[in-house]
Amino acid sequence: MEVQAHCPDARVVYDLFHVVAKYGREVIDRVRVDEANQLRQERPLRRVVKRARWLLLCNPDNLQSDQRIKLDELLAANQVLMTVYVLKTSLKELWQPMHTWQWRRAWRAWRAQARDSGIEALARFARNLAPYWRGILARVRWPMHTGQLEGINNRIKVIKRMAYGYRGAYFFLKIKAAYPGNARRTFFFAGSPSEEARRFAPQRRHEKIT
Repeated sequence: MEVQAHCPDARVVYDLFHVVAKYGREVIDRVRVDEANQLRQERPLRRVVKRARWLLLCNPDNLQSDQRIKLDELLAANQVLMTVYVLKTSLKELWQPMHTWQWRRAWRAWRAQARDSGIEALARFARNLAPYWRGILARVRWPMHTGQLEGINNRIKVIKRMAYGYRGAYFFLKIKAAYPGNARRTFFFAGSPSEEARRFAPQRRHEKIT
């Protein structure tokens, strides 16, 4: 890996968010579509399965009481969806603080359950995840996450959309205003303040970024 090539003493830590998001795309979505396709003759139930994506991916703590009831009914009616949902919860528990030997036992148990489930999408995901177990274990040893970084990236994407069509350095000034950081140097521009203001002002009439 490039990080290890340039930083041989660094430890790679895998964030829970990205692994669970990948599980949602490659396992839950795949299984949900396959199960819906098998229910072509039962349209009401097929419609329920097709529309259950958000219920299956959402954190249970964020569900309303009526949504919890719908989720419980769905899982009780479909054993395959129940299996991938329960193993998603078990996968998230691998990021919880525990001793190394406890983590290894939990990791082996999760892989065995995924392998023996008979669900190809789930077994394939477990096989692809297996080589990266050190990065997951590193997260247990060094409890860090990329939540703040993801928030900054999303904020920059929003500013980029808002700045579409503007020219000059206005977009970068908006980013700097949102995340000023710790200023180390002070920059002075040549010319009068009015000239500098016109230089970096929006180039489209009657529009501005707030």
